[in-house]
Amino acid sequence: MNDKYTKTIYACFTGYIVQAIVNNFAPLLFLTFAAQYGITLGRITALIAVNFGVQLSVDLISAFTADRIGYRRCIVAAHAFAAAGFVMMTLLPELMDPFAGLLISVIVYAVGGGLLEVLVSPIVEALPTSNKEKAMSMLHSFYCWGQAGVVLLSTAYFIFFGTSSWKLLALMWAVIPAANMIVFTRVPILPLIDGDKGGMSLKELLSRPLFWLMALMMVMSAACELSLSQWASAFAERGLGISKTAGDLAGPMFFALLMGSSRALYGKLGDRINLRAAMLASAALCLAAYLVTALSPYPLISLIGCGICGFSVGIMWPGSFSTAAASIRRGGTLMFGLLALAGDLGCSAGPAVVGFVAERAGGELGAGILAAAVFPAALIILLILPRSRRKEG
Repeated sequence: MNDKYTKTIYACFTGYIVQAIVNNFAPLLFLTFAAQYGITLGRITALIAVNFGVQLSVDLISAFTADRIGYRRCIVAAHAFAAAGFVMMTLLPELMDPFAGLLISVIVYAVGGGLLEVLVSPIVEALPTSNKEKAMSMLHSFYCWGQAGVVLLSTAYFIFFGTSSWKLLALMWAVIPAANMIVFTRVPILPLIDGDKGGMSLKELLSRPLFWLMALMMVMSAACELSLSQWASAFAERGLGISKTAGDLAGPMFFALLMGSSRALYGKLGDRINLRAAMLASAALCLAAYLVTALSPYPLISLIGCGICGFSVGIMWPGSFSTAAASIRRGGTLMFGLLALAGDLGCSAGPAVVGFVAERAGGELGAGILAAAVFPAALIILLILPRSRRKEG
């Protein structure tokens, strides 16, 4: 890759760290919010739903508008929204009804998170890299490093300074999107589609059976990842009888580290590995990990199964993006936005299935996780479907 685009790559890596902060910092403070401001857990749950709903809406809107507004303006705005949301979180609860203040803050940084989800991948896809799949996998590994870093560094901060000083930590996290915003005002950014061809219209894109196959792959990939990762902390606490802090470290961080490791590994070796074969092997390993986690009578084995699941899902999301970009050449920002929307649907559906089935089974998480094994099984089927036309558009 041309050296002048190296800073663009690094800025995109940092962009995914910003998205990890957006999605993973506030949940560490939910019980603190409940205690400090007297907010019920029902309202705390509403914060989660609003964050997801806003990002979903932004995915859809930006898919149609990002090209017209311009990538640079949109990516700079994404970082500005993220930084502003964290700053507002420290101020608004003291200036108005605490829940309303937190809700506004969540909405603001969720706009930034949604824009990042749609924009960062196509910015990297447009760069003149020698191996798109390797670059995409390495890019998405930084979300995992960001997730692990947020949990580890925030936990360490709370141990030394206490949760009562969380506002200072929120301001410290806000520095990262603010600084990366400045970087994105200067780095070179290329259009995703060259020349005068232009991207596909919505009607044209939706008429392609291959697009629907890619969208279903995104739904299943996201569900494979989130079904277990969202319940990893609870699984660690219940199975091993450890504290919430240790549960966060042994559950979500363990999952994130192994997921990031698999993405980084493919980022290094991807030019020697067939992506479709690697995704098929990953889906099979994921199915085995779900079965081990759900059915093992030994808590430690279940935890290991959780980590294996993290490793197995690593290349699914970026692999689906890369496969779609290579197969549908003129999909453009619209395709990336709609695939991000499909991914968010999977992010919502997967954990919901686990929770619903677990509740029906009397609170047995293993039953919910067993039910979610349908997602890697479905992904295996999608990957082995015959595809006579590998490229469209």
